[in-house]
Amino acid sequence: MLKWFLVKSFCISFIFIILMSNSYTLPKKIVIASRESLLAMWQAEHIQQRLLELYPQTDISILGMTTRGDQILDQSLSKIGGKGLFIKELEQALEDGSADIAVHSMKDMPMNVPEGFKLAVITEREDPHDAFVSNQYSSLDALPPGSIVGTSSLRRESQLRARFPHLKVQPLRGNVQTRLRKLDEGQYAAIILAAAGLKRLGLSDRITALLPSEQSLPAVGQGALGIECRADRPDLVEWLQPLHHQTTAYCVEAERAMSRVLGGSCQVPLGAFGEIFDGVLQLRGFVAQPDGLRIVSDTISGQPAQGLQLGQLLAEKLIHQGAGEILAALVPAEGWK
Repeated sequence: MLKWFLVKSFCISFIFIILMSNSYTLPKKIVIASRESLLAMWQAEHIQQRLLELYPQTDISILGMTTRGDQILDQSLSKIGGKGLFIKELEQALEDGSADIAVHSMKDMPMNVPEGFKLAVITEREDPHDAFVSNQYSSLDALPPGSIVGTSSLRRESQLRARFPHLKVQPLRGNVQTRLRKLDEGQYAAIILAAAGLKRLGLSDRITALLPSEQSLPAVGQGALGIECRADRPDLVEWLQPLHHQTTAYCVEAERAMSRVLGGSCQVPLGAFGEIFDGVLQLRGFVAQPDGLRIVSDTISGQPAQGLQLGQLLAEKLIHQGAGEILAALVPAEGWK
């Protein structure tokens, strides 16, 4: 009991010191912009609760919004414009002042934050792995030839086709509940979803198996949340810092740096995953053809604080191994550079 009391006292004192040292006046009100899906609202409410614990005197509300990406459900993201479709309306709310901050899944964030905006916080990562979900089969290896597997991601699709060419991979759009319903209706033998989303929604029991990163390398930023605000709001950036998780940020920033060099988007099948072991950041990445017939992958390690440089170096290694040829064939019109 004494040990618990001392730890709690230290935490309270630490937060008090942060609050007292802040050079900006605490805002009376903070509005959080969020998509309206159950998962997006869970994420916004999670950030809302964290902020209320830190700043109970501040009125913190959520502005739910429907984005273009939520409206177009009959086409894959790679065909309708990619990740930015889930972001633009939220950034518009920041720009016109109807919201102060926006909460995003980091894997949905475009690699380049638009001018006038700032990625203020990257939160601690939830499980970054992909999840295999099926009502009949225990694993991808157990699926019989011709089984239909649903996924909305070219990254997942390319890895599936490379390792399991006997399976049929078909598009799967909609929110988490819609995707699970389609599985339950028998439209798919199995589907692949982000484990983090299922766990956050209390649906861990739907996870049949977690796919190891060696089998399905995660998306850039998968499992982490990002908080965005206007670049001219240093006050918000400072007040949000207690939610920032530096270990996760080192990894995610390295992943995003690699993807940025390679022109990463929903049109490009690529993955990147950073992990820190014994003070060393290990970053793995790949670029693939959508059919999985060619995959270029590599690994690089270094100091966590050098994540941006590591990501750039890994991208260059992949280019020298043939990733440039793959990318040039995927985005010939505007080029990937």
